[in-house]
Formats: sequence, structure tokens, C-alpha cells
Amino acid sequence: MNVETARYLIFRSLRPCYTNTNFSLRSPCRGHRESTSQAPKHAKQAERSGFCPAASSKYDWIGPPDRLSNLRLIIYHIPENETPLERELRHLRQETEDWNHEFWTNQNFTFNKEKEEYIQSQLSAKGLSERDDDGRKRTLSSEEMAVFYKHFLDKNITRHANYNREWYRRNFTITLLMARVTLHNTWRTLTGQTRRTEREKGKTT
Repeated sequence: MNVETARYLIFRSLRPCYTNTNFSLRSPCRGHRESTSQAPKHAKQAERSGFCPAASSKYDWIGPPDRLSNLRLIIYHIPENETPLERELRHLRQETEDWNHEFWTNQNFTFNKEKEEYIQSQLSAKGLSERDDDGRKRTLSSEEMAVFYKHFLDKNITRHANYNREWYRRNFTITLLMARVTLHNTWRTLTGQTRRTEREKGKTT
């Protein structure tokens, strides 16, 4: 099962985003929350780099598909003088991304492992080795692989259903938070309010 299309399900910001394909985003960065999701013990850790957006950056940064989960990882923009509501939204989006990455990392590993085991068992049943006389890796027909795909989906139907329910719940919450942030910022603009730094807030208390 190729879950490449799953990356399109990630809830993206409505603001413009820059895409850079030459760096990994799973790295610590001052001013940005590091992802806490981890690959399973039987899988290799995602490669990390020291990439960090410039302080003047005003957009989310989206990296290339992760080699474990096939999802594009994000460093979310932190606005100057971020409000508590904006911070809550950003943290929830980052947490959802980490949860999504962890799910598909484990799911892809399980799928590939069981797929290889199925191919090996079918070749052994036919009395064939893993490679042919020319050294090329043997494969099964599409009809034979369809049996495995159906079995895998049937076996994981509950897991996938639970994932979908949690995915919709998280995105509904994120959508409501985005609406609240938009309304709050619109009201602040209409009333002439400006963002205050934490230091300025402390002086008024």
C-alpha cells in the first residue's frame, strides 16, 4: 500500500507556504517546536538537519516527503507577539502532524514487512528462489498481489476506521480554532488594537 497520497490530507495553513526540497524539517530550531514523533524501534530514525528558517520568515515551511511516513513535514510560522489563541492553534497543528507522521511510519513499516513475507512465502511454495538466474528479484503477478492487498486491508479495517475518526475530530477542532483566530484578529483590526509584546503586557499589570 502506497500512502503517498496521504500527505495531501495534512491540514495546511491557508497562508502562502514556501516549499524547499533540499532540507529535512525534523530538526530542533529555536522559535519552532520540534516534532516529538519517533519511528518504531525496528525502523530507522528520520534524518535530521540543522535547518532553521530566518527570523524574518513569515510563512510555514514545507519540506520534502519523509522517507518513513511519505508525509511532507512542516515548520510552522510563529508570528511576532503570538497570542495565546494562535499559540494553541499552532501547537495543535504540530501535534496533529506528529501523530499523523507516527501513524503512517508504523503503518508503512508493517505493510512493507508483511508484503515481503507474503512474496517470500509464495515464491517458496512454487519452489522458486528470491532471484532468478540473471540475479533479478522475482515478483508476483498483480492477481497474486491483490490477494495480499485485500487481506491487509481487511485485517487493518478497525485500525484505519479509528484513524479516520481521530483525523476528522482533530481537523474539526483545528478548523474551529482557525475561525476563532481569524475573528479575533479581524476584531482587533477593526477596533484599532495592536499586538503587544509580553514586556509591554507586564508593564500594564
